[in-house]
Amino acid sequence: MPKYLNNLIGLKMTDKIFHRSPIIDYVAIGIGAILMSIGIGVFLVDAKVVPGGVSGLAMALHYLTNGSTPVGLMIWLFNVPLYIWGVKVLGKRFGIRTFYGFTINAFFIDFFRGDVPGFNFIRLQDTETIQNLLHNDFLFLILIGAVLLGVGLGIVFKFNGTTAGSDIVAAIMQKKHGIKPGQAIMMIDFVVISLAGFIIEFKGLADDKPAFLLTLYALFLLFISARTIDIIIDGFDYARMAYIVSDKNKEIANRIMTDLSRGATAIKTRGLYKNVEREMITTIVTLKELGKLTDLIKEIDPDAFVVINNVHEILGEGFRRRI
Repeated sequence: MPKYLNNLIGLKMTDKIFHRSPIIDYVAIGIGAILMSIGIGVFLVDAKVVPGGVSGLAMALHYLTNGSTPVGLMIWLFNVPLYIWGVKVLGKRFGIRTFYGFTINAFFIDFFRGDVPGFNFIRLQDTETIQNLLHNDFLFLILIGAVLLGVGLGIVFKFNGTTAGSDIVAAIMQKKHGIKPGQAIMMIDFVVISLAGFIIEFKGLADDKPAFLLTLYALFLLFISARTIDIIIDGFDYARMAYIVSDKNKEIANRIMTDLSRGATAIKTRGLYKNVEREMITTIVTLKELGKLTDLIKEIDPDAFVVINNVHEILGEGFRRRI
């Protein structure tokens, strides 16, 4: 199950929550929802590659009605009863931030597409750049849409918001039927993507690309956006933790503190194979310092046993804190 699903349905809050103004959260959620709107409304709707969930369902209805139903409006109309259902069944877990998130997302999808009355002249999807990508570099178009969708959702989840939709359905299915959220969302996305593919084929909207190929693009979209969400929430690995077992642990620890200016901690351990008690050194270094660390360990004790782990976030002196 993608890591972002823990935050998405609110079942486990693994993200660190710092004291910050709610205004910052709402501004960030708004920015994330707008990025999602650009990804969906500008890059994906006319490409006929659906992202699954409520957005995909709204797009499928848009195709079924030959474009007469605005995608953003349908997303909002679908989400309102889901939101009410979620509050009723799950409590106030899906609070005002959820309503705010999917409303901003829905409005700006139609705004950028020129479907909001008075703003019909905007239509970013008709710009020369988007049309060129649509006809000459389709894969890159989908890739941009997927990244914008993933970055937008990642920002929304990072700042403790959601955009309703299938995450509410998944949470309810988990509570009532014990279905894992990841499985529920996968099932929902599969049904929505299949339905959209059938409508595209039935209505003859596939243009020069078979409906099945567009379905494969949709699966590619889901993978890229999910990975992007995880990166936004967890960030790229920017540090490493090392566990060092050596007979020369004091010398190694002193070199870590003097040469790298990093702290080190000694942990008493007992090796079960030889039943030998010794201290294990643990330290955290940045990626740039990792090579220096391994070099000094090899220099002091080539036979040292070293385990190096990825570190997503560090709170404390000497390391930058994630947003």
